[in-house]
Amino acid sequence: MNWLSQLKVKNFLIIIFLVISFSSVFSQISPDSLANIDLSDSVFVMQKSPTGAMLRSAILPGWGQIYNDSFWKAPVIWAFIGYFAYGWSVTNSYYQDYRELYKKSLKNSPDGNLAYLRYRELYRDRRDLFAFYIGITYFLNVVDAYVDAHLFDFDAQFNPKRKSLRLNFRVSF
Repeated sequence: MNWLSQLKVKNFLIIIFLVISFSSVFSQISPDSLANIDLSDSVFVMQKSPTGAMLRSAILPGWGQIYNDSFWKAPVIWAFIGYFAYGWSVTNSYYQDYRELYKKSLKNSPDGNLAYLRYRELYRDRRDLFAFYIGITYFLNVVDAYVDAHLFDFDAQFNPKRKSLRLNFRVSF
């Protein structure tokens, strides 16, 4: 892995870490705003913690989905990450093979074998693309767990009088 692609991957991972770390910090309610809230008429209590689901998925992809009782999503996430990790591994081994072949061809001629150079660049680009896909899948896993926990208590009931679907949700400020 050359230093430029390492730098890109490291920067991407740092950005994901910062987004996950600071998203809960900026969503907190200040203590003085809680003094004016009348809790006597409030009956709604969230059953699932969005921050807890997000942190679970950040630690182990799919754990947040299991926490949210969306059991079918965890194997899907594992399959995507597994497929992309396998693709990264295969293309990385091809990249390393062609990198060595190109280095050896530089000993025979100053320009080396250009076919080896093109294949080396091709497999490096594909490997980096698989790393990007792994990162996106990880990020979407965390976002899905967070949103699913928020919508866990979302209620959709059938209204027999109007013969229609009724959607209920509550927003508190």
